[in-house]
Amino acid sequence: MVSWIISRLVVLIFGTLYPAYYSYKAVKSKDIKEYVKWMMYWIIFALFTTAETFTDIFLCWFPFYYELKIAFVAWLLSPYTKGSSLLYRKFVHPTLSSKEKEIDDCLVQAKDRSYDALVHFGKRGLNVAATAAVMAASKGQGALSERLRSFSMQDLTTIRGDGAPAPSSTPTPGSGRATGKHGQPKMSRSASESASSSGTA
Repeated sequence: MVSWIISRLVVLIFGTLYPAYYSYKAVKSKDIKEYVKWMMYWIIFALFTTAETFTDIFLCWFPFYYELKIAFVAWLLSPYTKGSSLLYRKFVHPTLSSKEKEIDDCLVQAKDRSYDALVHFGKRGLNVAATAAVMAASKGQGALSERLRSFSMQDLTTIRGDGAPAPSSTPTPGSGRATGKHGQPKMSRSASESASSSGTA
């Protein structure tokens, strides 16, 4: 466990951060020699990181495995051994040069296939989303119609009857006989005069 922690710290500090800072200086100073040197290192380090992912799983039981990793990173960085430049010039560059066309063709095909797959899955996702939206809308409409059907015609009539205004009991002018103060009907003036004249006769 201690060896694993130490190896991770060494790889992080001396294998990643230290070269990153000197790569920044090479870019800033526009020194072609330093630029090429650190580019070769990063190519080798990328291959080392890829291989490390699998060797950490299958070779971690090997004696002095983590110590060998630390020694390998130090060998890559050392200005005396120039391990990264040596590996690049002797192995990586010749291999990539001979297989460059095949690698480019594979990358183009992978790019096209990934784009087609992305478009295909995007269309399927849109279709699924549209179908789900239509189903949700139809279910909501069905629930609303069932809710409306639950009211019978009698319930609707009752609701409408309760909401209608009651007829007014106030008589319209001239529709009935005029009443007096105490509800007695008033006699007209001509009728009262005829009654008094007949009484005096």
